Amino acid sequence: MNNLCADIGWKSINHEGEQLCGDHIDIVDQDENSSVIVLADGLGSGVKASILSTLTSKIISTMLAEGISLEDCVSTIAATLPICSVRGVAYSTFTIIHLIDHETVELIQYDNPDVIFIRDVEIYDYPRRELHICEKTMYKSVIKLQEGDVMIAMSDGCPHAGIGLAYNFGWKWEDIAEFMRGISVAGYTAKTMATMLVDECNKEYGYSPGDDATACVVKIRRREPMNILFGPPKNRDDCGRMMALFFSKEGKHIICGGTTSSIAADYLKKPLRVSLDFEKSDIPPIAKIEGVDLVTEGVITINKVIEYAKDVLGDNRYYEEWSFQRDGASLIARMLFEEATDINFYVGRAVNPAHQNPDLPINFNIKMSLVEELSGCLKQMGKRIKVSYF
Repeated sequence: MNNLCADIGWKSINHEGEQLCGDHIDIVDQDENSSVIVLADGLGSGVKASILSTLTSKIISTMLAEGISLEDCVSTIAATLPICSVRGVAYSTFTIIHLIDHETVELIQYDNPDVIFIRDVEIYDYPRRELHICEKTMYKSVIKLQEGDVMIAMSDGCPHAGIGLAYNFGWKWEDIAEFMRGISVAGYTAKTMATMLVDECNKEYGYSPGDDATACVVKIRRREPMNILFGPPKNRDDCGRMMALFFSKEGKHIICGGTTSSIAADYLKKPLRVSLDFEKSDIPPIAKIEGVDLVTEGVITINKVIEYAKDVLGDNRYYEEWSFQRDGASLIARMLFEEATDINFYVGRAVNPAHQNPDLPINFNIKMSLVEELSGCLKQMGKRIKVSYF
């Protein structure tokens, strides 16, 4: 078993005037290290296209994940999808990215733009062979994966961007590939890379998209553990045990909370240096302890991290904010969203007297719910999460 994992992120924009997107992405995990990703582009736009693409992606991803052959998947789609009364056809184009043990990828492509494959910061011309299934021509590729590989699947709304505006014939595949190659070296998450591509397409459309546009990015990377300590233990006698377990874990260490950081400083026998410089007016300053990667305030900072996490799982509008700013919440966001793959939470159940003021909207239950909410968001990002309470 290798030590690789996949970072998967996607974003869509709708055809102007449409409430539903005609593209759909489905991701189904076969096991801890294998998954099926399907990007489907329904015929036309709006409700009809949305139904076609949703059915296509759901059927293919579910059946392939259960080990059913591609031929059976395609024949099932052909028998299932409704016929368009206008065009007399019923189909949705699709791209399948089948990750197997994070060692191999199977690409199956039907009428969508070719998957862009970036390896060693170069566009990789991967092998492909032609398949004929149910009178449809598809292309299949089987590629051995290595750390740093990036795959970008997209609907045809991306290369169509800018037709008649910025470009005569749209944003060419070669130009999109070069754009993605340029940003692939910056260490962005897959979600951020997909966002940057779709945002650029929206810009090329003059912010009035003439088609649904969707991008899905898959990054192959090495597993990276991260540890976060939040709150002192309920029983003071457990401080030493909690700290010993926390600091014995491999990976970077983040400490959140004033009392918690004081306990950690005492355990390490190192001074706690508190800064009074506010990077952002609504986020308390960070502190420093030798041997700890990041020390921040607790509840307010974590609440902001959750706000960023929810946005990452949605429209990802704030990625430029947390990607570059130096406040505690932004620093935690970068470490958890971009660096970490396996995150260990060490959560103290002690009640903070400062939080018992009835005039404050903070209490013990809210503090615990913050941990549950953040860990839930991180799981949706594909992180492995373990929470230990003290």
